[in-house]
Amino acid sequence: MKWNSAHARLLQTLRFLLFTLVLTASQTHALDLERDDVQAFINDLSTEHEIDAAYIRDVLAGSSLQQNIIDAMSRPAERVKPWHEYRAIFLTSERIAAGVQFFAEHREKLARIEAETGVPPEMILGIVGVESYFGRITGKHRVVDALATLGFHYPPRATFFRKELAQAFLLENEEQLDLATLKGSYAGAMGPPQFIPSSYRAYAVDGNGDGQRDLIGSWDDILASVANYFAVHGWRDDEIVATRGTVAADRPDLPLQDRLKLQSTVASLSDAGIFFATDLDGSAAAGVWKLEGADGDEFWVGFNNLYVITRYNRSVMYALATWQLGQSIVREAAL
Repeated sequence: MKWNSAHARLLQTLRFLLFTLVLTASQTHALDLERDDVQAFINDLSTEHEIDAAYIRDVLAGSSLQQNIIDAMSRPAERVKPWHEYRAIFLTSERIAAGVQFFAEHREKLARIEAETGVPPEMILGIVGVESYFGRITGKHRVVDALATLGFHYPPRATFFRKELAQAFLLENEEQLDLATLKGSYAGAMGPPQFIPSSYRAYAVDGNGDGQRDLIGSWDDILASVANYFAVHGWRDDEIVATRGTVAADRPDLPLQDRLKLQSTVASLSDAGIFFATDLDGSAAAGVWKLEGADGDEFWVGFNNLYVITRYNRSVMYALATWQLGQSIVREAAL
């Protein structure tokens, strides 16, 4: 069994490398519907969810596998840029000004949503501001192209994206979407909030009561769904997200986070020589990250709500950028 498993992984890697070479030369390629894993996907989806197998084949046959999707997935900004460069992408005067205008247009909706969920306007503004520049940039790839490419030709996360491809077929039926024309990001995320299919199905809500969850064109649904995502994942009203910390010079061995789930408490970080301001109780969960700032290392202490933001995108830099953008918009709007 061990030899078979290792052999299968080797064949998968060789197939990926060969596909990459072919795709790099042509930039696009058709999905091979006769591959065993593609056949298994079609059969499983058809059997488990009673979707016509011929229809699934037709949709997949029309998909276009693209090397630029794999390239983008392999080098997301969160992994290749230091904090100060990543932050500078989103915290610009132009994006903040666009956010102020957007806030003015949707202030009443956001106030109502905050009253219902406890999620403040600045957090929702930060998400749609970072994800899509308030709906201006929602992605140019067809969702089926992105998910088929990554699901069958990106071994590091093929299982995940194959599941998302199945979710996309289910979503199409539930929300009366056209999977053949639906567009999104290189990862298959859709609309201004950039929900992947499974998140769309699980967390989208009908914000205007018209009986449909429209995350493509309805701001009522979009804003309410972002808030619902945070509420479901444990957002705590009126609790701080994060704060800048300083470190005692004689304490070189710091309990820095090596994962997203918080590993320390307010009290234990204070005892470790990290100085920061918070009204939270000493037993409250906390974590500290060292990020590369423009003028040297920055130490950021995050709490429960920072962790909740990372459920949307598993990156501390993303969480800080969305939070800071939203704060900047609300602050500018109040001037």
